[in-house]
Amino acid sequence: MNIKYYSRPGCGLCEEGIELLKIVQEDVPFTIEEINIETDDALHEKFMLMIPVVEKNGEIIQYGLLDYVTLLEGLAIEEG
Repeated sequence: MNIKYYSRPGCGLCEEGIELLKIVQEDVPFTIEEINIETDDALHEKFMLMIPVVEKNGEIIQYGLLDYVTLLEGLAIEEG
């Protein structure tokens, strides 16, 4: 399973969020694709007030202040 993680350099919440995702990764196997929204004008406009954003299969699992339980529940759901 691949997770998209939208963030930007210098974002404190983003740095905390990636560390939290790595903790969740110990319980649920997935890969993290980090995407810098500053390299794409459309992504920057879409996510600039939301980052960090965790996306699975095109669906946003959580954004902003991330928490372990919400991420674990959102990422642990198996594909049907």
